[in-house]
Amino acid sequence: MSTFFGLETAKRALTAQQNALYTVGQNVANANTDGYTRQRVNLQASDPYPAASMNRPAIAGQLGTGVEAGEVQRIRDKYLDVQYRENNSAAGYWSAKSGALSKMEAVMDETGTKSSLSNTMEAFWESLQDLSTNPEDVSARSVVLERGQTLTDTFHYLNSTLSQYKTDVGSEISVSVNDINSTLKQISDLNKQIAELEPNGYLPNDLYDKRDSLVDKLSSYLNVTVEVQKSGGNPKANADGIYNIKMTAADGTSVYLVQGSNYNAVEVQGGTDSNGDGILDGPPANGEMTGITIGGKNFAVADTTGKVTFPQGKLLGLIDSYGYQYAGANGTVEAGAYPSLLDSLDKLAYTFGNVLNAVHEKGTDLKGNAGTAFFTFGTLTDYKGAAGQIAVNSSLTYDKIAASSNGDSGDGLNAINLANVVTFDLSSQSVQLEGISGRLNIAALGLPLASGTITSNYEGLIGKLGVDAEQAGNMQTNTASLLDSVDMNRKSVSSVSVDEELTNMIKYQQAYNAAARMITMTDEMLDKIINGMGVVGR
Repeated sequence: MSTFFGLETAKRALTAQQNALYTVGQNVANANTDGYTRQRVNLQASDPYPAASMNRPAIAGQLGTGVEAGEVQRIRDKYLDVQYRENNSAAGYWSAKSGALSKMEAVMDETGTKSSLSNTMEAFWESLQDLSTNPEDVSARSVVLERGQTLTDTFHYLNSTLSQYKTDVGSEISVSVNDINSTLKQISDLNKQIAELEPNGYLPNDLYDKRDSLVDKLSSYLNVTVEVQKSGGNPKANADGIYNIKMTAADGTSVYLVQGSNYNAVEVQGGTDSNGDGILDGPPANGEMTGITIGGKNFAVADTTGKVTFPQGKLLGLIDSYGYQYAGANGTVEAGAYPSLLDSLDKLAYTFGNVLNAVHEKGTDLKGNAGTAFFTFGTLTDYKGAAGQIAVNSSLTYDKIAASSNGDSGDGLNAINLANVVTFDLSSQSVQLEGISGRLNIAALGLPLASGTITSNYEGLIGKLGVDAEQAGNMQTNTASLLDSVDMNRKSVSSVSVDEELTNMIKYQQAYNAAARMITMTDEMLDKIINGMGVVGR
């Protein structure tokens, strides 16, 4: 055994404790760095002396040769990562859905605002009731026209605002698709860098952290799973390896988003290219979304039964809000939050306008002429687009309002019939009008709303919107709470505790001081041997 054996042991201790102190310093420096995972030096005893061999020294046993820093390892729980990403996908979906429904509620404000649709409709009915008591009053007739115009303006406002919000969601889909593709490219680039370092025995912890942060970000858009592939060469046992990221739909269809250093771009089926990079990132020009294409595979939003199969996440929340089409058993079906509300408004405007026109045409105006259409719908052939096209007949003047049921200018019974339009049972075949012989044939009008009343249909529309918005808000709160809980658990494992690091610093510092003292002691022993021996007889 070498005379300097103890010096080498102490030197190894100094180096190992020094590395541990440097790692503590790295942790403290990044205590507030987002996405940083605390690191730990794995100290391990170096190989003892002597090794087993035929020529080993004849001593009582093996002697320890000190300590060495095995590797600098991240402290991370992979199971908690999986939990976090699953919850992050759900939270991303409900956040996008709740945001869209909240905007829809704000537009369809029914909390007493004078400009709300229910209030403008109520004002219109009141003007007709006033006209029924004063059918010859010019001011009462003018008020009916003005309030009819206000009502159509309200329909136009709701239709245009909701359509613009839908367009805004389409733009957000484009931004999200580009962000997803950018994230996929960054992950694949990191995979390439990691694959070059791990085979040489390195643990690129900072690259691991960047990659995990990007996967976390990706999981908010899509529900993804991570498959680990070991690097070649001679990697450490604790090496994280290469991430292959896969997305699987509810119908079992799956595709790799990232595979090693390659990635498959996410595109909108039949979409538009918003920034000229060759990627179809925006909704189709006609606004009719059907799904997403990844690596040549088409992922429809829903199956033929209407069941949503696209993986949960913010992207689905945006698509579900914007609207999508799927191939139903009886043809193409359109679904989604904004299309459903716009469709309901069109049905309401078309039904209301046509029923009121039919009643108005049953009466006579101030000059004894038969009533004409009160509202027009431009060139529409069905109810689609009615909320944006409904307008007061441009040829209608105050004296042409058919308030009378019998041609008498002092009769206002048909104005009462007009005011009662909101109470007509749309499921009935016909309705008896006041002062008019014969019945109004409801069934012959071909209305898109065929049950309830105009009022009950509108109340149902608002009620459904309120329930959906409340559910989305509650789910957003619940999923965010679960995500925070998992994140806290993950941070309790992976984040830096300054108090703990200070404790470790004291521990390693004391060990370093003790190793330094060992070197001093060994130096004194060697000094005695070298300078104090062999001088007998001088």
